[in-house]
Amino acid sequence: MPRTPEVLSRRALNRALLARQMLIRPVKLSAGAAIERLVGMQAQAPNLPYVGLWARLQGFRHEELSELMRSRRAVRTSLMRNTIHLVTTEDARRLKPIFQPLHERGFFRGSPWGRDLKTMNPDKLLEAGREIMGERPRTIAELARLLAPRFPDNHAQSLAYGVRYLLPMVFATPRGIWQAGGPVGLTTVDAWLGSSAVSAIAPEELVLRYLAAFGPASAADMRAWSGLAMRPSFEKLRSRLVTFRDEHGIELLDLPRSPRPAADTAVPVRFLPDYDNILLAHADRTRIMASGQHLGLFSSNGIMKGSVLVDGFVRAGWKPIKDKSKTALVITPFDEPIRRQDRAPVTAEGLRLLAFLAPGENHAVEFGEVKGGATPPPATAASAALPHPGPRPGPRPAPPGRPRPPSGSTASRRRA
Repeated sequence: MPRTPEVLSRRALNRALLARQMLIRPVKLSAGAAIERLVGMQAQAPNLPYVGLWARLQGFRHEELSELMRSRRAVRTSLMRNTIHLVTTEDARRLKPIFQPLHERGFFRGSPWGRDLKTMNPDKLLEAGREIMGERPRTIAELARLLAPRFPDNHAQSLAYGVRYLLPMVFATPRGIWQAGGPVGLTTVDAWLGSSAVSAIAPEELVLRYLAAFGPASAADMRAWSGLAMRPSFEKLRSRLVTFRDEHGIELLDLPRSPRPAADTAVPVRFLPDYDNILLAHADRTRIMASGQHLGLFSSNGIMKGSVLVDGFVRAGWKPIKDKSKTALVITPFDEPIRRQDRAPVTAEGLRLLAFLAPGENHAVEFGEVKGGATPPPATAASAALPHPGPRPGPRPAPPGRPRPPSGSTASRRRA
């Protein structure tokens, strides 16, 4: 008779996630090994991974990751969800092939640029793109100018974004080196890393790595994290995995020996960067965020900020603000004030973060006003009877001559 799967509470899932994300206690691990264990780190803004590694690793220094970037042992490239991630060079080569079709679908189905190019021969465009982008890193604007005379009957920006999404590309340094500026330069994987016959990761291996970093989880959770439909791979692996259910009865699979600490395990305050992958790795985010809490709370528009975990859950946002006398870390609680007993550990961890972000300056931690609306109010009998408002309005149309990037991309974000 089959065994009834154990039910894991929200707190139990939270502790399992924090343990695998190296957030219950910092670990002694190299930056490169940590990036691989996390299956990459969200990196639309180049400095985000530095804060993510600082939160997880003992004694992490900026220079360790900067040197990985300079030596091209780590690289920023579009992968999961068609967004920019920091990965090791080996993972860039192995992961890129499995996500490249996602980029192509996003370009042709989710972007006016793709529609512009449906009548042309993409092989000629990509041949030109390889030649131009293989010479040296270039911005999208530079690429558009160089492609325009070769394809005078096509929209130049559409051509440039066609090359950007249809060829395996990486983002070149100096962006990605701690606090280094410079243009958002792109080049091909082979031009930046050298051509190498590395086998692509198998879907089943990717599932195992995802579960090791984010499990227990479902195929729907992995799709939310990756953008890929992985249910067949989950089924192939089922005999090697253990089965649980959450409090809503949803089946979750996991590696037998992965850590699943007790639900009452104490966890310290943690500060995470804007859009850390821990917030993006599940279809149901309530194992780390409040029900209904939305990621727009942390949107930075290029300003360094992030989330504060108290008792393992997102309770506030943080943002450094500099004036003539000091750099202050402003803590914005969501929905209710930070409890008195939690203020001292939040302050201590905030000062530790400021020492990392702005060493040698005067520092302060300040608690701002509560930001309401982070979670929806409980449904009342009256509100429950209201008709469903229907789908949200779609995005506003792009201005003429400036079509939107593919769905899920970061092409329109200036912080790349």
